Formats: sequence, structure tokens, C-alpha cells
Amino acid sequence: MNDLSNYRKSYEKSELLESAIPDDPMNLFHRWFCEVKESNTVDEANAMTVATVGEDGFPKARVVLLKHYDENGFVFYTNYNSEKGKAIMNHPKVGLSFFWPALERQIIIKGLAEKTAQNISDNYFASRPHGSQLGAIVSDQSEVIPNRKFLEDKLEFLEKQTQGQELQRPEHWGGFLVRPESIEFWQGRPNRLHDRIRYLLQQDYSWKMERLSP
Repeated sequence: MNDLSNYRKSYEKSELLESAIPDDPMNLFHRWFCEVKESNTVDEANAMTVATVGEDGFPKARVVLLKHYDENGFVFYTNYNSEKGKAIMNHPKVGLSFFWPALERQIIIKGLAEKTAQNISDNYFASRPHGSQLGAIVSDQSEVIPNRKFLEDKLEFLEKQTQGQELQRPEHWGGFLVRPESIEFWQGRPNRLHDRIRYLLQQDYSWKMERLSP
């Protein structure tokens, strides 16, 4: 058995105090995201974990890329017929999380997911590289396939079939907007007394801020 009990680190890079943070968590998210990008310590600052509850009743988490955020929430794109897409359509309560170890920070989000408007998905699909567009059309995401060659043959056939043509977004592929109801910011601190600030959305759409014990 591999004993990892001695894996320890002291977190000492920053702090998270109520006196220095905004009333709106989206403003704090933007601040942290910009600081991560400017630090040049993370390859993909927009990588986030999406947790869903599947048709089998089990939770499942996987990493996707955040493609847009604003006061409405967080947007990512996927195949609606995938395991992830079906889970979200059946159980729209999802979890998002960001972990930026270089800055000793984590953000945990609970929210309700909904499909983005078709024009938003169309515009994003049109902005993707041609190869990524082909991949979205070719892949029956989450379905069992016989081997890698099966997938590559489908891609080669589609490339020849659509050569010189502008590709259109398939109806089964598009965006999800996650509207947050809870956003928790975690900042590592010494002696495991980490800072945890949680924002909860109120009925009047204001945010209630509270500190959690680590």
C-alpha cells in the first residue's frame, strides 16, 4: 500500500478577508481569474471540473474548458447527447470547481444549468478551428466504439465529403449556461486554517456573504 500521509504543504501565499472583497462574487471571480492568467503559472486557467448526477444515480466529475462568464453565469460547450449532456438535461443542478494550486486557490460553484440560445452556440461553433468543428460532428461522444481507426475513418470521410464547405453546428452540440446559486472561494492559509468565503444568492438576487470554518 502506498502511504501518502506525509504529503504536506504549508499554504502561505495570500489571504481572503471580508474587508478586501466585493459584494458581488462574480467581481471576485473575475479578479482571481485575471490574477491567475497574469501569474503565468497555469497552462489553462479556464479548465474547470463539472460534476453531474448521471442516469445511474452516481455523481461524475470531469474537466472541461470555461468559454465565457458574465453576471449571468458560466458557459461551456459539449455534445448534448453525451453522458454529461444527458445528465445535465435530467438533473440540471451541477457543480463547478476551479483549482489553481500555484496561487493556492479553489472556487466551488453550485448552480442550475440550461442550454444557451442557439445563436450563441452557432457563433461559438463558427469561431472554432476547422478540425475542432469536424471533431464535434464526427464524435458520438460517450458512445462505445470498436477502435481508434473507426473514429479516424469517420473523420477522413467527413473531411472529403465537406471539403471547401462551411460547416454548420450540429443540433446535438452546443453550450450550457450555469447560473450560480452558491460560490465559495477558498484561499490556502498556514496551519490548515484556510480562508473560506461563501456567497449565497438571495431571493432578491443580492448575495449573502458568510465565512466558513476550514
